[in-house]
Amino acid sequence: MSRVTIPMLREKRERGEPIVMVTAYDYPGARVAEQAGVDMLLVGDSGAQVVLGHESTVTVTLDEMLVLAKAVRRGADSAFVVCDVPFGSTEVSDAQAVETAVRFAKEAGADAVKLEGGGRDRLDRIRAIVAAGVPVVGHVGLTPQTATALGGMRAQGRTVESAVRLVEEAVGVQDAGAFCVVVEAVPAEVTEVLRRVLQIPIIGIGAGPADGQVLVLHDLLGITEGRTAKFVKRYGELGEAMVAAIGAYAAEVRSGAFPGPEHRYTAAPEAVEAARAALG
Repeated sequence: MSRVTIPMLREKRERGEPIVMVTAYDYPGARVAEQAGVDMLLVGDSGAQVVLGHESTVTVTLDEMLVLAKAVRRGADSAFVVCDVPFGSTEVSDAQAVETAVRFAKEAGADAVKLEGGGRDRLDRIRAIVAAGVPVVGHVGLTPQTATALGGMRAQGRTVESAVRLVEEAVGVQDAGAFCVVVEAVPAEVTEVLRRVLQIPIIGIGAGPADGQVLVLHDLLGITEGRTAKFVKRYGELGEAMVAAIGAYAAEVRSGAFPGPEHRYTAAPEAVEAARAALG
């Protein structure tokens, strides 16, 4: 299968063919998603929580994200790889933002980077990164990196003020040069408004029907512990299966059932005697 490109994603939108995106944080995850035939892989800063054990996405570092991104790129043959820029790596200046984006493109082989928000400063960053030659995916609605300023992890676009701001930010992101935008935790009716005014693909997550959808890999596989967001659908219960498998292994080790004869190597008798002789 040929590698997915930006023109291919645009064509999918024009044909009304849904775009499939899923997060990935390591080589095995990327390989599984590749074999499943997804179009896009997002090296999300959600990896801070589901892979690295941070309490939020805010504390993950640029170097940590680059490690995850490099692993995903090695496992992605055809999928389009988008990398989240972590909080603090683009906020200071356009120059800082460009340097961060270039590192993802050059060191990790990212096809694009994703920036949250659509305020004036964020639009400046998008323009600068695009001008430097790195494609950008926007992200509006619920933006986890700045959720505190939004009143917490809650849906956006449900009030007049919020809906107007959402539309203005989405249009701004498009005009700044983003080729695609993620819309998170937004009423489906508001997403439909965006679909009528935007010319770039909209990837929804908790935003109803859109040009494509994205979910966190660990959420859809049933590996995530505790409560998940309302928009999450579990397509498997791998977490339970993993616990059961490791529990079975532990039981056999403790009982002496593992390793069995079929798991052992054999040696020539003279090699065994030589080993004994070496001990005197």
